[in-house]
Amino acid sequence: MVANVVGAAHLARGTQRRLILFTMCLGVLIAQIDASVVNLALAPIGADLRVPVSVLQWVIDAYNLVYACLLLTSGTLSDLYGRRRIFMLGVAIFAIGSLICGFAPDETILIAGRALAGLGAALSLPTSLAILAVTYDDTAERAHAIGIWASCYGVAMAIGPTLGGVLVAVAGWRSIFLMVVPIAGLALVTTMRVLPESRDPAGRHLDLPGQALAILALGALTVAAIEAPHWTSRLVAFCAAIAFVASVLFVAVEARTGGALVPLAILRRRGLSAAMACASLMTFGVYGMMFLVPLYLQQQHGASVVAAGLELLPLSLVYVAVSHRIGALSTRWGPRMVMTAGMACMGTGMLLLSAVSAATSLYVIELELALLGIGLGLNTGPVNSVAVAAVPAARSGTASGLLNTARMVGATLGVAILGAVFALRAGQGSPASVATGWRAAFLIGGGGEMLGALIAFGFIRRDALSRVG
Repeated sequence: MVANVVGAAHLARGTQRRLILFTMCLGVLIAQIDASVVNLALAPIGADLRVPVSVLQWVIDAYNLVYACLLLTSGTLSDLYGRRRIFMLGVAIFAIGSLICGFAPDETILIAGRALAGLGAALSLPTSLAILAVTYDDTAERAHAIGIWASCYGVAMAIGPTLGGVLVAVAGWRSIFLMVVPIAGLALVTTMRVLPESRDPAGRHLDLPGQALAILALGALTVAAIEAPHWTSRLVAFCAAIAFVASVLFVAVEARTGGALVPLAILRRRGLSAAMACASLMTFGVYGMMFLVPLYLQQQHGASVVAAGLELLPLSLVYVAVSHRIGALSTRWGPRMVMTAGMACMGTGMLLLSAVSAATSLYVIELELALLGIGLGLNTGPVNSVAVAAVPAARSGTASGLLNTARMVGATLGVAILGAVFALRAGQGSPASVATGWRAAFLIGGGGEMLGALIAFGFIRRDALSRVG
């Protein structure tokens, strides 16, 4: 029989822990290298498949939407059937989805493959965080491990655009999806060799009505946001109404369901709720930025795919440098100040980017992207640590699923809303309209990050890294 919860005391020390951390980091790299490269390759994909910006948004948001919708069920599945098993299943599904994308003959199959990859990421990424949460019970060790885990987002952002740009130039855009498959294979092998199983099935079951309503609410909201510039206002209003009604029904169903998909009582934990709000606002701006900046660099500054990837490096490298040391900073200064500073840095970077024009020096853009990288590095590790520390270890899978759902809801809406705001103006084609769309999108994104800074300062406690009982 598998033990209900495998904690730090039940795991071998030293080498095994390091290998477990390495394996969980591979899970991040698999998903995030793919995500960062796809943004860079949108222009070549659009040119090859002859599709407009609205379709390119779905190449991103098919992944984001499926990921966001299924994250909550992922937490339940890992608690019920084992974190090791669900992590491996997610990595395998992601590899299959990437293979489909790599050989997709048209945009429909490409979007379907992205959706399948989103399912794999939904199963593997939050489970990897839950595994770290039950592996490390010491506050400082857990913060350090999660800081390294979070820094892999930055490593992926550095490796992805640079390597991906070269691959697109040399082997075409399809190669960017195929390059993650060997990494997935390595992750599966190391998981089988070093990771013990852990689960906590007590009081847990699949909440299918809640899952269906969550998919309906998020799907309708995303469709309304992405298609707003192209649909009549009546149809957009209809989708928005469906999203609202489904959300109300979701809350009602969850309040009456034992073992709910979202245990509403857990949301009363201040640290978790504040972390979720900050994570959502963080990715709202950052993912919208990552969607728009590569297109802008290639279309307005005339950058090649390789050059655009290199021009994104300041953000990635600064992010890696900061996030790798964030565990010690969070322990010393407390997560409230670190997260507040991080969100404020991201907001400032977004607001500065709103003033960018075709005449803006590339050096200025690089500095603004580096400021975003500082903020992202300051915030990513602490927001994860605060979330998993806000609940008992037995509910780490649920907390991880909730946090990552909030993160991906923000990402999905960021690409949808900021992309739609940009497309509504830029679709007119003139340089002035492109500049207006860009400015409006980044002002909205920057405002969201500043709101996150206020939430972090007002609702995150200094001792929020201490695990509750």
